[in-house]
Amino acid sequence: MDDLGASRAKEGWNIGDDRKTYYVAVGAGQILEDKEAAPFEFAIRANEEELNKLQEKFEELSSADEAAAMHFSGWLSSSDERANEEYAGQLKGVYGLLYELGTEETKRHIEEHHFLD
Repeated sequence: MDDLGASRAKEGWNIGDDRKTYYVAVGAGQILEDKEAAPFEFAIRANEEELNKLQEKFEELSSADEAAAMHFSGWLSSSDERANEEYAGQLKGVYGLLYELGTEETKRHIEEHHFLD
């Protein structure tokens, strides 16, 4: 295997794979093709369908975040708790998909930080 092939294998490439490498910034809800474009936390390999699924999860997370912010009244009520649980569930779903699509380094990072616990 040549250097390029070894590099691609290390990143999770499969020959004939229609997946591309993307760089994800969870806090910003961004999925980038260019790793120099903005700071990112995770690298993933995804095809168009998987990319759309991740974008949908980011949209759901944003909606849950807005709902949690709107429900907060200064006192933690049961509706605040439900909104926070909704947000936490959506965030866990994002990390689950990132784990599924992630490079080995991404998977290791998610495991080490217990994002799926």
